Amino acid sequence: VEISNIPRLGWIGRSDGQTDSKAARTVTDQADVVEAIIVMRKGENPTEVVKGIEDKVNYMNQYVLPADTKIVPYYDRSDLINYATHTVLHNLIEGVLLVVVLISLFLFDWRATAIVAVIIPISLLFAFICLHLMHMSANLLSLGAVDFGIILDGTIVMVEGIFVILNHKAREVGMERFNKLSKLGLIKKSAAEIGKRPFFLNVIIITALLPIFAFQKVEGKMFSPLAYTLSFALLGSLITTLTLVPVLISILMRRNVKEKHNPIMEPVMSLMLKGFVKTYRYKEIVVVASIILMLIGVFSFKYLGSEFLPQLDEGSIWLRIQANYSISLEKSVQISKQARGIIMGFPQVRYCVSQTGRPDDGTDVTGFYNNEFDILMYPEEDWKPKIAKAELIDEMNKALSIIPGVNLNFSQPIMDNVEEAVSGVKGSICLKIFGDSLNYMEGELVDCYNVLKDVKGIEDLGIMHNIGQPEIDINLDQHKMALYGVASAQANAVISMAIGGLGPGGVPASTLYEGIKTFDIRVRLPEQYRKSPEQLGELLVPTMSGSKVPIKEIADIEPKTGACLIYRDENKRYAALKFSVRGRDMGSTIAEAKQKIDKKVHLKRGYSMAFQGDFENLQRAQKRLAQVVPISLLLIFILLLSMFGNFKDALLVFINVPFAIAGGMIALHITGTDFSISAGIGFICLFGICIQDGIILITMFKENLMHVGGKGSFYYDLEKMEMESKHLLQDSREKKYGPLYNAIKLGVNARIRPVMMTALMAAIGLLPAALSHGIGSESSRPLARVVIGGILSAMIFSLWVFPLIFGWAYRNFHKGKMTDDSKDV
Repeated sequence: VEISNIPRLGWIGRSDGQTDSKAARTVTDQADVVEAIIVMRKGENPTEVVKGIEDKVNYMNQYVLPADTKIVPYYDRSDLINYATHTVLHNLIEGVLLVVVLISLFLFDWRATAIVAVIIPISLLFAFICLHLMHMSANLLSLGAVDFGIILDGTIVMVEGIFVILNHKAREVGMERFNKLSKLGLIKKSAAEIGKRPFFLNVIIITALLPIFAFQKVEGKMFSPLAYTLSFALLGSLITTLTLVPVLISILMRRNVKEKHNPIMEPVMSLMLKGFVKTYRYKEIVVVASIILMLIGVFSFKYLGSEFLPQLDEGSIWLRIQANYSISLEKSVQISKQARGIIMGFPQVRYCVSQTGRPDDGTDVTGFYNNEFDILMYPEEDWKPKIAKAELIDEMNKALSIIPGVNLNFSQPIMDNVEEAVSGVKGSICLKIFGDSLNYMEGELVDCYNVLKDVKGIEDLGIMHNIGQPEIDINLDQHKMALYGVASAQANAVISMAIGGLGPGGVPASTLYEGIKTFDIRVRLPEQYRKSPEQLGELLVPTMSGSKVPIKEIADIEPKTGACLIYRDENKRYAALKFSVRGRDMGSTIAEAKQKIDKKVHLKRGYSMAFQGDFENLQRAQKRLAQVVPISLLLIFILLLSMFGNFKDALLVFINVPFAIAGGMIALHITGTDFSISAGIGFICLFGICIQDGIILITMFKENLMHVGGKGSFYYDLEKMEMESKHLLQDSREKKYGPLYNAIKLGVNARIRPVMMTALMAAIGLLPAALSHGIGSESSRPLARVVIGGILSAMIFSLWVFPLIFGWAYRNFHKGKMTDDSKDV
């Protein structure tokens, strides 16, 4: 009653005494144990619910329960939440610190660094407010994959652009006069001009996230919070960039704005500029080589392993042991005790609690043959000896294999529930045969079993038998019944009273009333008279003449094995075998399994076969990505068209996408990471991120083309830029390239810092997540690695190869301009 008063809580109770652990034995001192399972209702906040349970349990232990009775939790999901939260917050804080340090190294001005850094908590707060308004909570993925480098890209463009303008103004009029000038008009005008780029950058990144919102089922539940969190944070960053940032600049940068000598980053930027000069000299070779590398990177996807999602380490193991369907309760409990003794022999195991029979809520149709074990582990850093969790599972599997006639399946508590909800089969992946005949389908499953047991990577292989229930089949012979004068109703009445049909058996004779409760009183033959088919055959059935005849004279009685369970999916009968994949990626494992089964197993007409479970999730998510990603790319291209107003520039910027994809693929190969939906989300994020470098550069290139050699603009005054960066045109061999080369080179030199800064910020912001191996890091690690690899390759391409392609596309620009000028004259 006390527990049930907690809001947002469901309650399941049991008292079968099937618990056995070191802690339980110590606390109870061999007393009776009652187990209770408390479950949270759908859509509630686990942190609030767990806190309410803990408070209520402490209250009951102190004030409600007798002195010799205590509630002892043995499995608490808050432990997993705390471990995962620690990992996520650790990665998040490290990412923020690295981003701030990188900003300070590039801008080399404490005021600019402070302005950019203050946007981090504001954008995150804005995202949390929006999530709260949508009744969504922050979770492992929504926080673990947030990259403040991506969120701050638009802010960097704004701050760096206005800083350069103010620095130029100070050089133009002198610092003393600059400090006395009112700079509000200049800041306002500059913010209005530069603000278009952050606006389009953030809108494009949010547009690229649209495929995530289209995910379904498991992947939709897991990744939609990430899309919402990142989109809200980008929106908050955009709003503050267009409003608060210019105000902060006007306050903090009123005086002494000067770009200082940067001994750390200037050599790096000089190296990047020299790299561009080298690539321009051999531009044909560089472009061809980069295209070949891009094609190799993209087509290397077929050699990547694939899986639905990296397995989240829950810090515990869920073991299922299935025996023969006909096993007795006593024998099943004996097996359970034997298994618990073996499991508790491992020093890494803290608790082992078993359940025999059907689950507590009665939702699964199962019997005494089913034993489930919740194995809770000590923290992995305390394990002695130090082994990997996969190796521990292998050792447990070998140790438990001495139990004869059982089927083992290793999973984790949350994962087990999800897997069973997805496929309806107690296993990570299953193979289902759909049809009518249970005997035929099980026969074919045996052939499939013999094929799959030799496939590398397949573990915990077992058939989920439909057939296995011992039965006594009594077939009445109507011809013999007519000879003896026995009516069918009389024969069925004797059989029903003797052994019963459906339900508890026996024939209702009366009713027992206890208050408002009613119970049937049934008449049934004593067990000693119905133990065997021979004894049943001696039962006497009355005839119409008043005599009696044994049932064996009018019926065929024989024992047989019938259907114990009949599984259905979409109203179709199926038989299934289950298995897990360990030590190999799921995609190649299932591909090999399908190939071998298609070659050796041929079903009759009317029967079909399908792999389901995690593999089904992977196929569904990949299919949805194939549908929505092209739509997202088309929307991005339309945004670029609206931004530039012409097809050529939009296509040039869009070229960044395949090079970024190639970089992400290479990162997966180098780190040995399989392609998963998490990695797919990383590629989706790349679509929006990699385009910003092209936008920054192509805008500068085109403005330089219009103004190169002219006067009146600090960006494009060639003589002043040449004085400030003497190394730009010192090489006489470079002057032969003409104004197009000079315009591109000046653009690269002016935009090396913002391109490198935005790219490196996005990469370094996710570096802790890419390197982390703590509990909860598995889901965000592939995403982080893809983004880092893709954004770094896009940066190199943008500074060294993209200018070459732009130069080829605009090779006739000045010729056309000269022709137009002569016409004007």
